[in-house]
Amino acid sequence: VEVQNRLKRVEARLPRAVIQQGILVEEASSAVLQIITLNSTDGSLDEVGLGDFMIRNVLGEVRRIPGVGRATLYSTERSLRIWIDPAKLVGYGLSADDVNRAITAQNAQVASGSIGAEPSTDTQKISAQVLVKGQLSSPDEFGAIILRANADGSTVRLRDVARIEIGGLSYQFNTRLDGKPTAGLSVLLSPKGNALATASAVEAKMKELSRFFPANISYEIPYNITPVVKASIEKVLMTLVEAVVLVFIVMFLFLQNIRYTIIPTIVVPVALLGTCATLMAVGYSINMLTMFGMVLA
Repeated sequence: VEVQNRLKRVEARLPRAVIQQGILVEEASSAVLQIITLNSTDGSLDEVGLGDFMIRNVLGEVRRIPGVGRATLYSTERSLRIWIDPAKLVGYGLSADDVNRAITAQNAQVASGSIGAEPSTDTQKISAQVLVKGQLSSPDEFGAIILRANADGSTVRLRDVARIEIGGLSYQFNTRLDGKPTAGLSVLLSPKGNALATASAVEAKMKELSRFFPANISYEIPYNITPVVKASIEKVLMTLVEAVVLVFIVMFLFLQNIRYTIIPTIVVPVALLGTCATLMAVGYSINMLTMFGMVLA
């Protein structure tokens, strides 16, 4: 709630384009849990094609997995690119704002309506739905956008001052795996997420999604921190066992009686179970820090 209140204070000072695109608030830790990559097995898809497939079929599914705080795409999706030639633009006496306004005006989704729909007169016997072509869908159609109509009947079209092609939405990232073009997706853990459970859920989801991938697309998880987490937990558990054994030996050396030594030694696992119950009751998880505290105790 406090974050939303702060955002409302600064929204009035933000550019209109930022407000139109929207403000996204995410809660995630800074450490990367996994990195997922998509590869083209036959080399027929480039990085843009792989990124477009990932953002349409993988990104949303991964973001909905419990425990995932953020999923960031290290690639891009396909988009129509308009590369303006500044020299031609100046030669025709136009500006970039003129191009933007022409594209906005002529690439619009309009409501067509119908003819003869209710309410109508008694003599109206038929009704017809009017279908019109709204937004443009190909580079050729965008190239035909009229930027200026001259008095002599000539026109300046978008293709006269710009190169139009299907490319990437942005070229901020360049991802490679073993020297080959690939699309990458980093998965960050939420503050309350369990690393092992979340990583297993991500792997299961990718295995499920891969059944519907085209034959020329495969996935890999080249970066995964869960083996380190598992090894750390195993080490802490081993240290905990060693601590209990040392306690038993020290007590036996002082008490010199096996019966009197076993009785308080049994208390140690019982006390640890009580600690786990208390952690669960107050909402804490068993992690490296809490297990280290148990070892010290």
